[in-house]
Amino acid sequence: QVQVVESGGGSVQAGGSLRLSCTASGLTFVNHAMGWFRQAPGKEREGVSCIVWSGGSTSYADSVKGRFTISRDNAKNTLYLQMNSLKPEDTAMYYCAASSYSGCAGSWWTRSNYNYWGQGTQVTVSS
Repeated sequence: QVQVVESGGGSVQAGGSLRLSCTASGLTFVNHAMGWFRQAPGKEREGVSCIVWSGGSTSYADSVKGRFTISRDNAKNTLYLQMNSLKPEDTAMYYCAASSYSGCAGSWWTRSNYNYWGQGTQVTVSS
């Protein structure tokens, strides 16, 4: 049984930082590219970032480039998202997902590329 569990969310002021973690079990972690998505109230879930199976290549949404960093530790089956210079518009539920592919495809932000999802962790940024 595959389980994907996010942690590390919370409330911070604008300009602050948070580090999200995601642990996956029940799957061969190194076989999967991993992604972070987020969903704000009343909005569609959107792709934030993707990292290939080896960690050697990453992709980011334009809205977070230069502020967020995705990384992974395959020995620990864990994915991370370091979020710096947070803005109120970053407020959302953040989801971790395991891709059906080992790489981040050209359309890495497409939800149907991911077959395992966590329940999410809330990030709230106040101005």
